[in-house]
Amino acid sequence: QVQLVESGGGLVQPGGSLRLSCVASGSPFSITTMGWYRQAPGKQRELVARISSIGTTNYADSVKGRFTISRDNAKNAVFLQMNGLKPEDTAVYSCMVKTIGSDYWGQGTQVTVSS
Repeated sequence: QVQLVESGGGLVQPGGSLRLSCVASGSPFSITTMGWYRQAPGKQRELVARISSIGTTNYADSVKGRFTISRDNAKNAVFLQMNGLKPEDTAVYSCMVKTIGSDYWGQGTQVTVSS
């Protein structure tokens, strides 16, 4: 059974930075795409960023230039460096790992941007 463990969320002031981490355990087979999604209260879950197995990245327009996604294939880990955080970035952030045949989701970590 594959499990995703996230860390790095918290409370930060506007303009601050956070780094989210997600590690997949349980010997996930053939991970392809890894990504981060977020869901704010009363809103639908949205893609924040994703990265392919060869490092191709995609970002939501709202985070381009501020967030950077990266991965460590040897550790089955994906990271999200978030700089220049804004109050509208407040949400529960969840990582997603796609393998051949299955998608896996983390439990989510709260990010709150407030003064």
